[in-house]
Amino acid sequence: MTDLETKEIREAIYEADNALHHLESAKVYLNKASNWGIVDILGGGLLTGLFKYGRMNDAEREIQEAKYALQKFSKELRDVSGYSSIHINELITFADFIFDGILMDIVAQTQIAEAREQCDEAIRRVKQIRAELCSRL
Repeated sequence: MTDLETKEIREAIYEADNALHHLESAKVYLNKASNWGIVDILGGGLLTGLFKYGRMNDAEREIQEAKYALQKFSKELRDVSGYSSIHINELITFADFIFDGILMDIVAQTQIAEAREQCDEAIRRVKQIRAELCSRL
């Protein structure tokens, strides 16, 4: 393996780590939002709703950061032999999840659960590609 190939793989691994950081952070906030949502459904008041939506906003911010990190990861993967944007494009689309139009607490819980599942899938895929990259070093 050439020095250039090693450099490109290391850059891709760095961007994978950055994406994983934001994905895992988003997942933490989604879990917190879900917990507050359950309390809200069971009779929480105004403060409970504020906490829930605050965590949803935090999660949305991290999802946007993850989307940007996944785009950078995709760019770095294109520089590594054997990878193309096909390996990562579906991961980028998950970040288009929007919390707009939440009308009821149960609907919010459903959207939070869906976002958590998408986060888990993105984490799994990035970790898989990262492991492949590491094995090439």
